Order: sequence, then structure tokens, then C-alpha cells
Amino acid sequence: MRDSDAVRPSPITKYSGIYNADGGAIGEIRYAFGHLFGSAECALCTITHSLVRRKPAWDGMVDRIGVPIVLLHRNEVDERLAGAVRDIALPVVIAHHEDGSVSVALDADELAQLDGSVDDFEQALLAQRRHR
Repeated sequence: MRDSDAVRPSPITKYSGIYNADGGAIGEIRYAFGHLFGSAECALCTITHSLVRRKPAWDGMVDRIGVPIVLLHRNEVDERLAGAVRDIALPVVIAHHEDGSVSVALDADELAQLDGSVDDFEQALLAQRRHR
């Protein structure tokens, strides 16, 4: 089969980044204490946020990427997306395709390797778009 004959995935219309943490006041406090004491970790949180707020570099990257990125805590995921990530380690970035399908764009291990870098996240996401 030639490359031109290969089935290409449907174009990506948005991404969902799912944190390995719960949202809401209690979830945020629980994560902050867990992170402080080494019992909670979320590589996506480290990429998107500094200690007290979202990184300005993240907002700039989202503007450049050309595809919306929705960030969700694990307790904010709708049933359809929850079903798609049921057996996937969090955090994860999911690509939503034009045909309604979803795929893993960046998994937990890939996010951890980015070591909190927004620039490296952007490069990894762009590389994923070119090669998957």
C-alpha cells in the first residue's frame, strides 16, 4: 500500500486535556496538599499552571496552535469522553476528530517527559499532528 492509499485520520477539531486531579475547591485543595507532600502528581497541571495561576506562556501557545484546547479535571469529563479514557492513565490529551472519533494525542508518559515546559508541549503536539 502506498502512503497516499493509507487511511488518514479525520482532521482534529479540538483537544481535551484531562488533569489527574479533581476540580472544585475541595479537589484543588486536596491536589495542592498532595502535590506538596508528594502523594499527588499531574504532569499536565505542571505544564499549564505555575504555583498560583495558569502560565501566560500556555495562553500564548493555545492562541498559536490553531485548534481549541479544553482543560478538564477528571471529575468534569462527560460520559462519552469518560468512556473513551476509562482505561487510559491520566493526565492525557485527547484529540477530537471531525468524524466524531477521539484518539490519544499525548499520554501520561509523554506529558511527564515534557517536564512542565509549555514550549516542549507545543512541539510535541505539533509533531503528533504531523505523524499520527
